Amino acid sequence: MSWNPALTPGCPDEIGPDAIETLIIPRARDLGDFEVRRALPAPKRQMVGPFIFFDQAGPAEFLTGQGVDVRPHPHIGLGTVTYLYRGDFHHRDSVGSDQVIRPGELNWMVAGKGVTHSERTSAEARQGPNSLFGIQTWIALPESHEDMPATFEHHGKQALPEIRDQGIEARLILGRAYGETAPATLYSDTFYLDVTLAARARFPLPTDHEDRGIYITEGSIRIAGQEYEAGQMMVFRPGDQITVSAGDRGARLMALGGETLNGPRYIWWNFVASSREKIEEAKREWQAQQWGQGLFDLPVDDREEFIPLPD
Repeated sequence: MSWNPALTPGCPDEIGPDAIETLIIPRARDLGDFEVRRALPAPKRQMVGPFIFFDQAGPAEFLTGQGVDVRPHPHIGLGTVTYLYRGDFHHRDSVGSDQVIRPGELNWMVAGKGVTHSERTSAEARQGPNSLFGIQTWIALPESHEDMPATFEHHGKQALPEIRDQGIEARLILGRAYGETAPATLYSDTFYLDVTLAARARFPLPTDHEDRGIYITEGSIRIAGQEYEAGQMMVFRPGDQITVSAGDRGARLMALGGETLNGPRYIWWNFVASSREKIEEAKREWQAQQWGQGLFDLPVDDREEFIPLPD
């Protein structure tokens, strides 16, 4: 498979610490059954390319019969990306989708003008002790697609391109990178990679995307002589050739980015939009609970409960 031509002996990595435009230390959020670490949006950085929300879920361990129950809730103006390292989620939505996602697979739900979904640990996983560890992100839609009908795509592990070279194993989850293209339908130029690095392996970021960032999930990496540990996100200055080196324990990271949107986005609860008016409309519609008569309905097989509009 094709690869970045800069990955050769002598690959330029003489960059200064100022190549990191923003260093983000995620904030811990307690969701009741488990804790998430939220990197985006951050006080000094709303988005990396079109990525406007980035949560690390877990790692968390559950006893037999236990798991995660994220009740039906709404979205507008974004696409949700679910990608797991361990465990599973049973996804149901108001489009009619009913899909269990497992490690290495992709769930890609585009909310458009409005969608509702739930995510729960599957009945199969609850038959014994189970765990959860994964990443959930939101991608803000360009204005031209904010009002599109909601859609859902699932892509299995074998459908996502793999890139291997010199201590590097990378799976392309979304978009394009290193000559490969992932199968999910996107509406802006994007890349999103799950990268595993052997000890001291060197990984060059794509040079043909405007915004680029890295989130470390395991191990550590070195950049310009400085070591960065799991649970940190770095956003890099546009245009620089960036190569990171794994620490002595190796590393696992998510590389993400793409083209910037034409302006900032408003974000309130689960809603993302280019205007405050769209946010206010979505709030009124969810509060009205007129399922199937406006922007929102409930998933076909998960209609007994839902998350109310926050105060």
